[in-house]
Amino acid sequence: MTQNNLFLLGICFLLGWQSAQSQTEQSRLEILHADALRKGKGYDRLLDSVVMKHKNSLIYCDSAHFYGQDQLAKLFGNVKIENQEDSVTVTSRYAEYDGETQLAKLRTNVVLVNEGTTLYTDFLDYNRETGVANYYNTGMVKDSINTLTSQRGVYETRDEKITFRDKVVLENPDYTMKSKILYYYTLTKIAETEKLTNILSKEGDKLNAQRGSVYDTENKIFRFYDGNVESENSVVSGEILYYDENAQYFEARENVSIFNKEQNVEVFGEEGKYWEDLQYSRVYGRALVRKYFEADTLFMIADTLVTQDSDVPEERYMLAYPDMRMIKSTLAGRADSMAYTYADSTVYLFSDPVLWNNKSQITADSIRFLLANEEIDRALLVDNAFAITRDTVANFNQIKGRKMTSYFAEGDIELLDVEGNGESLYFALENDTTFKGLNKLLCGRIIMEFQEGTVSRISHSIKPEASFTPPHLIEVDQKQLKGFTWRSEERPDRQRIDDWRTPKRREKKPYSYFDEPDVTLPLPDEDELQKRIDNFY
Repeated sequence: MTQNNLFLLGICFLLGWQSAQSQTEQSRLEILHADALRKGKGYDRLLDSVVMKHKNSLIYCDSAHFYGQDQLAKLFGNVKIENQEDSVTVTSRYAEYDGETQLAKLRTNVVLVNEGTTLYTDFLDYNRETGVANYYNTGMVKDSINTLTSQRGVYETRDEKITFRDKVVLENPDYTMKSKILYYYTLTKIAETEKLTNILSKEGDKLNAQRGSVYDTENKIFRFYDGNVESENSVVSGEILYYDENAQYFEARENVSIFNKEQNVEVFGEEGKYWEDLQYSRVYGRALVRKYFEADTLFMIADTLVTQDSDVPEERYMLAYPDMRMIKSTLAGRADSMAYTYADSTVYLFSDPVLWNNKSQITADSIRFLLANEEIDRALLVDNAFAITRDTVANFNQIKGRKMTSYFAEGDIELLDVEGNGESLYFALENDTTFKGLNKLLCGRIIMEFQEGTVSRISHSIKPEASFTPPHLIEVDQKQLKGFTWRSEERPDRQRIDDWRTPKRREKKPYSYFDEPDVTLPLPDEDELQKRIDNFY
């Protein structure tokens, strides 16, 4: 190697050593001011108006013990650490600062301020290098909207994120939230939780999640996982539940249920939408309705269900379409679409409707029936009305006409009243077993009465045409009126309802953190907080 190369190498080494020495000096903890300095055993005692510097941080206190060789300072009275690179400032009554690790251990009346977020605690370890502050033995965070408390917490000041753990409570003017773990993003003011989460509104509404939640506290938007929202009048549940308070709008997905407490009606499906101010809901995807009565339940299924509630009874209704099926006790029905009006307890069936009751079947172009005292009271069949009743020996008694009214008693057909182009076939029996012959009647009006599910009497008016055919003279085509179709295979039953949808079982009263006895965390009251803020500034 030439002398010139050796010379250049020496210059580079010297410059590098000087640069490293300069960086080392800059990284050391240094004293900028103290009114007095006393020598202690292994440390310098700094007294009154102490100011120290480390990198880009200024450190203030009333007095300090400075261990220069170890780059350690113990700070006493009105401690304040300001970072000139960011907006984080922290104060306390006592602290220990390690210049090697940049770790500040702050104790008693600790206040950390980062822009609009303030943290209060008595035990805080703040790493200036990473910007991470850990508190334990309780802490409180306040900003312009929320107050959050917990037993332990981690504040990542550079990521603007705080992790709260154990007995977490978030409070604002509208809601109180409780959980075991909560992540709070200080810029967006969004709170995310894991597992069980409970929220209580100031009006008493309950919002619960079994698998965590996301709460946008600024825009008042909630998202729950395996959750429900319970108000005075309703409970909305789903695997994923979205609620926008400002829009008063709910949206639920997967295993959805909407329960109306006042009407005692519960709707299930795969996706549901509910407009709270309009009291209007839509449920899609293999939807199921349960109308709970004192004695039994009405079950109804369709692809889509629409419900409209109102303080005005005449405005309440329910729609089900397409491919509606329903059962209640001995009553069953099907149609393409259904409408139920609460004011008069009337069910309207449209597009190829069919009703079954015990051994009877009735069809028409349109059917409406009235529920009274939790049972079907009467049904009105309009256009192409056709009623079929199977007797004890499997014969089909039939009656048809333009318009028909069916009256029920205790769930069974009691009377059929046909008006317009009436026709009937009645298989006469003796002792309910012996076939005597076939009665056929054509009349403008026919009334067929029943007793215990069988025809007991037929009356007629307006120019009747009657005939009786003995058994041995009956032809096969005489046993059915035109339009006869026995559709028992279409009759829905409970098994078909359950195969369509079996709702997810949910606990009637799941565990809630609000059920736990209140545990007062050792947190400062408002007067103490104000004192700490006054001292901070």
